[in-house]
Amino acid sequence: MKKRVLLALACFFVGFVQLAAQPAQQYVQVIVAPDRADWTYKTGEPARFNVSVFKDGVPLKGASVSYEIGLEKLKPTEKATKTASNGTLSLEGGTLKVPGFLRCVAQVTVDGVTYRGLGTAGYSPDKIVPTVENPGDFDAFWRTAKQELATIPLDAKMTLMPERCTEKVNVYHLSLQNFKIGNRLYGILCVPKAPGKYPALLQVPGAGVRGYAGDIANAEKGIITLQIGIHGIPVDLPAQVYEDLRQVALNGYNTYNMDDKDRFYFKRVYLGCVRANDFLTSMPEYDGQNLAVTGGSQGGALSVITAALDSRVKLLGAFYPALSDVTGYLHGRAGGWPHYFTEQNLAYNNTKAKLETLPYYDVVNFARRVKVPGYYSWGYNDETCPPTSMHAFYNVTTAPKELFLAYDTGHWMYPEQRNKMNNWLVSRLKNGGK
Repeated sequence: MKKRVLLALACFFVGFVQLAAQPAQQYVQVIVAPDRADWTYKTGEPARFNVSVFKDGVPLKGASVSYEIGLEKLKPTEKATKTASNGTLSLEGGTLKVPGFLRCVAQVTVDGVTYRGLGTAGYSPDKIVPTVENPGDFDAFWRTAKQELATIPLDAKMTLMPERCTEKVNVYHLSLQNFKIGNRLYGILCVPKAPGKYPALLQVPGAGVRGYAGDIANAEKGIITLQIGIHGIPVDLPAQVYEDLRQVALNGYNTYNMDDKDRFYFKRVYLGCVRANDFLTSMPEYDGQNLAVTGGSQGGALSVITAALDSRVKLLGAFYPALSDVTGYLHGRAGGWPHYFTEQNLAYNNTKAKLETLPYYDVVNFARRVKVPGYYSWGYNDETCPPTSMHAFYNVTTAPKELFLAYDTGHWMYPEQRNKMNNWLVSRLKNGGK
């Protein structure tokens, strides 16, 4: 029983906390929120930001609040310091004349420690239009890539992990051949033990380098689950191995070969998601019909991308997708992670070759091609994947879609968001997509 509890905790930690954990409660809280319950305005309407400072659960009277207001991720247009006599302030935020997001960041220093909070007003977010180009040969490029992938033998190798198995689920370390002969893809596969046919759920990873525990919880509900890594290394190694790779060999992997669309790092990654589905759909335990993909951040992007590339996918669930409308910075607004064109990255990345490569990998252009239902969730306060970039892809998605906005969240989620997403996926996987 103790082993199963530890395994469940490990699965929860690796499967969800990596997407971004809810911040820990702080001794002093700085809460910033627009003056509308839905944080949303029409272009031209004025916004106000309410700032509240709490210590020990009560307003901190006389707090000195430094704040700045401006477009998300860009230089602020207003900076000032005011005293919150009763622990609260109401600040004029101005307005936006074009669709986008206006952000107020406030901070106070108490006993030498600085505390920070932010709030973001959305201006006609449903009218945000992508900046990234849609290449004329986009479909041909990816069709050719998938055809080349199909010539590579799967060469699947499953290694049972007895220490992770439960009474209901077998857990395997999985290795597949991907992209080129000798190139491997690794993941943790969880398969219900009871004989039968089951739906399948592919779980794609957020950014970084790490191992995985496998999604045993959903497998125990009668779903084949596969958590994959993207870096072509086993996902059951000691933690120090991943730390070493993260610091050196894979540091900045998201920029590798970005000046060549055929050699860019993410080509192998995107095709690896399709290759994972090649395996899942080949399993004798698969029900032959119900396949979904889900993830957060980089994994949110990969969820959209996989659904667009692979017609076998019937559902997708994505938390705060990255890699969306990355050229936003070149048009006076925030772009998506990895922020290729921020001021500090602009000189290095703003080249003809890189600008020609990125549209083939931008989530916006995959979203245009998604045909299956999707469930999405993010917040207005995300500083890693700015809401402008996410609404840019969401607005061009014509497939059935649901968006759960937890306005005050940043690059993290509430348990309620996670539960809603999981329930949406599980119920539809087990009910033929309905």
